[in-house]
Amino acid sequence: MAESQSRFEAIGCFVSNKVALLAAHPYAQLGLVLLCVAWFAVPLPVDILTAALSILAITLTQMVLNRQKDREREADRHDIALHAKLDELLHASRRARDELAGIEELEEDQIKALKETNVMALDQGRGKRRAGG
Repeated sequence: MAESQSRFEAIGCFVSNKVALLAAHPYAQLGLVLLCVAWFAVPLPVDILTAALSILAITLTQMVLNRQKDREREADRHDIALHAKLDELLHASRRARDELAGIEELEEDQIKALKETNVMALDQGRGKRRAGG
């Protein structure tokens, strides 16, 4: 359990996860279809079934969104770690330019311009080696 997560939230996430796993099982989906068929076979009020299914759909949608939020948070953490590793490699390499470390913080157009500058510099370096060699 994360320290920033309250006990109530942790319990809610646990229950939400278990319900989502149960609802995603093919037998649970088959059971829902059978419930709907039985509901119509026995003349019960349709508005109650409609309300129940609407609430169920909204709840399941929220569970999916919560899971997506957790996956995005995890992906962000991995991205930050990967950038830290790459920055360390850039700083450790004698031939790499230190100003490339941390460019993920720049705007997209600034990164593209820096990339174009790097490609031109590489092309010029290759041309000098061919001419001199």
